[in-house]
Amino acid sequence: MSTVITVENIGKKYTISHQQREDHSSLRDALAKNLSSFGKKLAAPFLHRSRFPVPGSRSSASHEDFWALKDVSFEVKQGERIGIIGRNGAGKSTLLKILSRITEPTVGSIRIKGKVACLLEVGTGFHPELTGRENIYLNGAILGMGRQEIRKKFDEIVDFSEIEKFLDTPVKRYSSGMFVRLAFAVAAHLEPEILIVDEVLAVGDAQFQKKCLGKMEDVSVKEGRTVLFVSHNMGAVSQLCTQGIILCDGKLVQIGTIREAVTTYTSQYSSADSVDLSLLRHGGAQLYFRLLHLSLFDEFGRPATSFVMGKPVVVRLQIECIRDVSHVELGFKISTMMEQAIHYYVSSWEGMKLDLQQGRHTIEITIPSLLVFPGTYLVGAWASRDGEWSDDNVFPITMIEVISNDVTGYLTKNGVVNNFDKYAFSGGEVYAPSRWNHISHNLLEDQ
Repeated sequence: MSTVITVENIGKKYTISHQQREDHSSLRDALAKNLSSFGKKLAAPFLHRSRFPVPGSRSSASHEDFWALKDVSFEVKQGERIGIIGRNGAGKSTLLKILSRITEPTVGSIRIKGKVACLLEVGTGFHPELTGRENIYLNGAILGMGRQEIRKKFDEIVDFSEIEKFLDTPVKRYSSGMFVRLAFAVAAHLEPEILIVDEVLAVGDAQFQKKCLGKMEDVSVKEGRTVLFVSHNMGAVSQLCTQGIILCDGKLVQIGTIREAVTTYTSQYSSADSVDLSLLRHGGAQLYFRLLHLSLFDEFGRPATSFVMGKPVVVRLQIECIRDVSHVELGFKISTMMEQAIHYYVSSWEGMKLDLQQGRHTIEITIPSLLVFPGTYLVGAWASRDGEWSDDNVFPITMIEVISNDVTGYLTKNGVVNNFDKYAFSGGEVYAPSRWNHISHNLLEDQ
């Protein structure tokens, strides 16, 4: 396979300004300071050429160089599906913007062979005043396609996006989900050699995400096109991609098979029995809640990240109510390292819906018996109002380890506990008790 992308020692530097803030002991001091600044601005044109500077006119801002990417090098072969993974701020989006020619690297060079279609932000490349139909032709023209070529693909694009009803509506009236549907359909169907997709697919519904993943796999496997995909969803990355690139603090830390990359990335989540959630990535509008802190305890009330299979787990979740809220619903979930949820624990399912006043609250969740097979799992939490979509959610928060245990009470002949570990590595995750009875025995007649 020929090389279609070559990245050599690229770096991207931004200059960050830090404006010094001054505290004022009183409202009078603040007003005086502002009036003084206003007076200096009025006087500045008249004093501009004077050899006498305006008192206190020197800027109080300081500047700092920030390298979003530094010394990154790799090659991509034709038809490869590359997953680019890393935490927020790792440099993933900056890398894709450079590959898409939206921005230039400060140092280093890139060489790209073929047409590139990118989907980096909702509405990228769309004109808000134009209709969906007009934007299909506009995007095709940007990709260098003729009107006839676009017309051949037009019906496929509309069918895939599922927005035929709104095709002649200006896209400024589209929801974010509709934007993504049409933008992805255009990018995937107008035959680019290289398709670049950022986390933007996360705003679509689960069914459409699955549809997009299938389409990206088709254009790569069946049509030999190259796909670069950024996502925090390790399940989606593992399903689609064959190779993985891990970025951390702007540096490339690993490149290899997607299994190796996902294993390395997920192991970077520090296992912590007490986590400050303000340091993690949040989802939701946060109109009512902020998730602040999560703590985990074992059956003896000790802080823990390792738990015995079948034993109790206690979770304490601290939340802040931004205002008085009625019918509060809280949730806690356990997922595989591929981010596939296997257990949900929801307050309303157990008959608890709280009316909480503004301020901080600590809620305790008791899981009487942790019935998952031995292994490593991710946990997350959310808060919602009256059963609506989560107003704030954090996932993943931390990792937990589940240790094998004889939850059935039946030891094997040699005294070793039941072989749950064997099933943990064969695609199973959850243990559920069952009853077995030998109800009949019929002798075979002699033939």
